[in-house]
Amino acid sequence: MNEALVGLDALGEQYATVPERLAITLLALAIVSLMAWSVARLRSETGEGLRSAVLDLAGSIALVGSAVGATAVVIGVWGQGTTVAFALARANVGVDTLGTVLLTIGLLVGTFVFVRFLKGVIGELLGGHDAVSEHQIEVTYRITQVGTYLLALLVVLGIWNVDLSGLLIGAGVLGAVLGLAAQQTLASIFAGFVLMFSRPFEIGDWVQIGDNEGIVSDITIVSTRIQTADGEYAILPNDEVGSRTIINHSRKGRLRLQVSVGVDYDTDLDRAEAVIREAISDIDRLMRVPTPQVVVTGFGDSAIEFDVRFWIDKPSARRRWRAKQAVIKSITEAFRREGITIPYPQRELSDREGAFEGLGEPPEAPDATPQADGGEE
Repeated sequence: MNEALVGLDALGEQYATVPERLAITLLALAIVSLMAWSVARLRSETGEGLRSAVLDLAGSIALVGSAVGATAVVIGVWGQGTTVAFALARANVGVDTLGTVLLTIGLLVGTFVFVRFLKGVIGELLGGHDAVSEHQIEVTYRITQVGTYLLALLVVLGIWNVDLSGLLIGAGVLGAVLGLAAQQTLASIFAGFVLMFSRPFEIGDWVQIGDNEGIVSDITIVSTRIQTADGEYAILPNDEVGSRTIINHSRKGRLRLQVSVGVDYDTDLDRAEAVIREAISDIDRLMRVPTPQVVVTGFGDSAIEFDVRFWIDKPSARRRWRAKQAVIKSITEAFRREGITIPYPQRELSDREGAFEGLGEPPEAPDATPQADGGEE
């Protein structure tokens, strides 16, 4: 290796002037820069997949080769081959050490390229299945990426003869301490992975989780964010989400809503039902299939109650309250037009016969009229 470095000084003898050396140095840097730009553009144009991974591998090898060649040319042109060889000898860096360094660099570069290759493989294997979402593919790739990098790091440490026994023991103790200190966070993380793969809901679904109801706006490893009907955001830890009952109202891309209305006890119920159906039949915000339903639900304190059930598609907070508003306005106008009364709460007070017998006459109030002289009687 030293002989090769010393041999590079022949370039310095061939190009002895400073302008020539500067020109060759700039040319070498330009070649490396052009190679890096070409590899970056190739990656952006090929996208993802097996073909892009192969091209990425070839481009990375070419980039590393051009960088090594440019470095050697610059050292030789400036006549520093002997100096570099002497410095390596003083540092006790021989062929074995240089080979280990090159092997480490090659392993790291290969790991990076292999991870990109795995991304293409995972995308092609899982991308064609309807049961697997893009988010789940991304999670799978991230887990594989972290595992591959950790394995490469362990291999590099083994190449440099680093004792891993103490490191593993320390990592085990640190893991136990972190596990005790972050039980809630770890539980949320594990629950997040379960939710991502079990898929009880997806982003955009209208769900009810415990007392929280709204549209799922984001799902992370730790928490799930829901936008309520009031426009507020509720952030729920994933361990709480996994331990509660989940009701998905929009699993099929629609949401069922309900409006209650009461009519007077003297009203013809069949006629009231027909008026309600006709009132909501022309509202564009409601789905035609499934058809809206009008059901008599029971006897109220002051009215006979109906439940008006209808569906909307692409549920959101705005579409929900607008649909309810349109239904309530339409039914109110139809009832007013047809003379159907929506009664107010009423109470009737009556005296049962004999309820006050035996109580006697109430006592007369004392005469508190003051005397003429201002005294009291």
